[in-house]
Amino acid sequence: MKLSAFRKFLPLFDRVLVERLMAETKTKGGIMLPDKAQGKVLQATVVAVGPGAINQKGVVQPLSVKVGEKVLLPEYGGTKVVLEDKDYFLFRDGDILGKYVE
Repeated sequence: MKLSAFRKFLPLFDRVLVERLMAETKTKGGIMLPDKAQGKVLQATVVAVGPGAINQKGVVQPLSVKVGEKVLLPEYGGTKVVLEDKDYFLFRDGDILGKYVE
């Protein structure tokens, strides 16, 4: 994983920067799928996180995800960010639907 781009970009507050996993381009049988047939990938890897949101008492609420975790994203939403010619997405911590545990 390249860290140079992430040293220049740090999400603020409760935002999480993720990299979507690549869509499957082949079926299990080896048939190539056209772009239109590929579904939108809702899984991503967390690459950077903000420090957390500040509650009404002024205390920082830690985020529920950490760098390197795999998460499930909502179908719509997020803000596209391009770093070093690669697409990433910013989501609020509360918008992330869940995380995968091993």
